[in-house]
Amino acid sequence: MITRSVRTGLFFFIMMTMILFPLSGQATSKKNTTTSSTSKATLSAEAYDRPAQYDSYITEKDIFIEMRDGVVLTADVHRPEGAGPFPVIMTQTPYNKNQSNKENKNEYLIKRGYVHVVVDVRGTGSSEGAWDSFGQLEQGDGKELVEWAANQPWSNGKVGLYGSSYRAINQLFTAAQQPEGLEAIFPVVPMADVYRDIAMSGGMVNTGFIPLWLGLVTSSGVLPPTYTMSEPIKASSVMINHAAQTTGYPANTLSEAITGGDFAYDGPAAQLRSPIYVADQIQVPTFFTGGLHDLFQRGTPLLYEKLRDNGVTTKLLMGNWTHGNYGSGLPADNIPKLDQIALRWFDKYLMGIGETNVEGIPDVTQHVLGENRFRVQPGWPHAEAQAARYYLHEGASLSKETPSPDESPTMMAQQPVNGICSGSTNQWTAGIPSFLPCTKDNRLTETTELTYTTDPIENDLQLSGPISAEIFASTTARELVLSVRLTDVAPDGSSKEITAGWLAASHRAVNESKSRFLDGENIQPWHPFTRAALQEVTPNEVMPLQIEIFPTNVVIKEGHKLRVSIGPSDFPHAMSPAPQQLDQTGGIATILNNEEYPSSIVVPIVK
Repeated sequence: MITRSVRTGLFFFIMMTMILFPLSGQATSKKNTTTSSTSKATLSAEAYDRPAQYDSYITEKDIFIEMRDGVVLTADVHRPEGAGPFPVIMTQTPYNKNQSNKENKNEYLIKRGYVHVVVDVRGTGSSEGAWDSFGQLEQGDGKELVEWAANQPWSNGKVGLYGSSYRAINQLFTAAQQPEGLEAIFPVVPMADVYRDIAMSGGMVNTGFIPLWLGLVTSSGVLPPTYTMSEPIKASSVMINHAAQTTGYPANTLSEAITGGDFAYDGPAAQLRSPIYVADQIQVPTFFTGGLHDLFQRGTPLLYEKLRDNGVTTKLLMGNWTHGNYGSGLPADNIPKLDQIALRWFDKYLMGIGETNVEGIPDVTQHVLGENRFRVQPGWPHAEAQAARYYLHEGASLSKETPSPDESPTMMAQQPVNGICSGSTNQWTAGIPSFLPCTKDNRLTETTELTYTTDPIENDLQLSGPISAEIFASTTARELVLSVRLTDVAPDGSSKEITAGWLAASHRAVNESKSRFLDGENIQPWHPFTRAALQEVTPNEVMPLQIEIFPTNVVIKEGHKLRVSIGPSDFPHAMSPAPQQLDQTGGIATILNNEEYPSSIVVPIVK
């Protein structure tokens, strides 16, 4: 089994490298043709656009920017070939600015009058220093970089931040420091809470993405800087330093999580790297883009909600995307491409163009799974959602009827590789295995899970928002892990994963003051995930497990069925730290579903 896991990991590593690190190319000047201009009132209308103003641009490679502690960061500056000054779009990247992609050089924005500054964060790419992934030094760099850009001779003093994933998360940490000159940000698929969103969801190590991601960042740092010939000593020093880091932060972090060390629990290290904890300090207009199958499916809407509640101008667009294909399929349903939305956003806040009518953009626009279209909705969570509880019954049924006293429980073997090819596999490896049919139909995975299914839906059923499961369970072992999936079962029997949640029973403590309630029901339980909050798992003792299931927006069509599938693990997405793995493997889990122990899910229904 270990050998198979290693082979799987290597396959995903190679594929991820090919996707995120294409062959680089360099250009210092390039011509283009202009495009037509269209301006409409709302996001859900024809795209806002305007013609390119500049046929060419100038690229200045490897600009050295010294930070407060003497560490030198390296930037590329792409600026329109014109008199200026210009507003500035900045991207901070750990993936090496020399890679050829739009986020390292956005020609669409540059040719419409923006300077695009791209900086390798400290310890990555061509920059000096030690990489520690959103640590205090890196966060502090963001403020200095914005203020540096705002004061360059080619800058008009107004700066916006742009980029996806890591580059989106860095925007939030930078904006929270309120640097002078920062006017707006455009984070695409950012996380909110590093522990709950991705690293240790449910108390388990994210083995599907985190090891690959750490490897990708460190590998990008050993590529020779483009200034190697002109600055050989400096370049050699940077490369040696980056190579030495492979046994530093990345290895230590992963080792701590896998062996059950401090990083396996929520605490200062995780909270320092979680934008949700500094979101109250963000004051600039923020446009969020997220995905219903993205790595940060949980966190992006929470960030939007936090800023909205603080009175910050903010918008949310959620598509039917994984982390590897955000923005794909646009334009669709009159939703323009992300670059056109970004242009509209920055034209308003950095150029002051009045015709953008940013105020007319709906606050929340979400894709509707099951209908395969975008729809404007009243807020997030959906303002018209009502809590409804569905109970698990013997005979593998799911309904709103409460269980009877004598319904029999169901048992399953606890094993660590359930879910090896499912919708979850596709999501948590950023969509790499999407070509496999079993990632679109969970019936293979369900052969090792317990399933509970409604009768065919008589009228379309919309679920929108967070979901929770309350499962009464026992185990013969000293630990129990449950994965709970919601699927849409079509008339042909295919079972398409909608969303899922996970929980290790030892982390079952719930802080109700931080949980979300709807109509008196805890629809988004909040678990502390700390050492102090751990609860012992006693063999054969019934435990109530409140499991957070990540939010969704779906319509179960008439004639389809809603299914709940319960499994003992979710591989390759997640595995328990080694101590818990030893405690759980080989056990037998029992899921109870009678009047005394009424296992159920609570869903937000929009009527």
